[in-house]
Amino acid sequence: MKFAAPFTLLALASVAIGAAMPQKSVIVSYPDSTPDSIVDQAMDAIKEAGGLITHEYKLIKGFAAKAPAKVLEQVQTWGNDYQAVIEEDQMVTTSS
Repeated sequence: MKFAAPFTLLALASVAIGAAMPQKSVIVSYPDSTPDSIVDQAMDAIKEAGGLITHEYKLIKGFAAKAPAKVLEQVQTWGNDYQAVIEEDQMVTTSS
């Protein structure tokens, strides 16, 4: 029982930190000529910042993610040389 208290506090702290860093749903895409290492670097940075890769695309070079805005700024800076595009993931509807 003595060991449960530190783990409980650690879990609560993790939840509090996660709640303090709002996450954005985005799609990150790159031109086909972009090295895979650049895309991997971006995905790794998002994961390390507490984000989540929600989908890796096969038809285009890119992925969808939920990530803190701060790390997305860093990913954009790395991708500037490769014309990376980071856009908000949103619902698209059509009307007839």
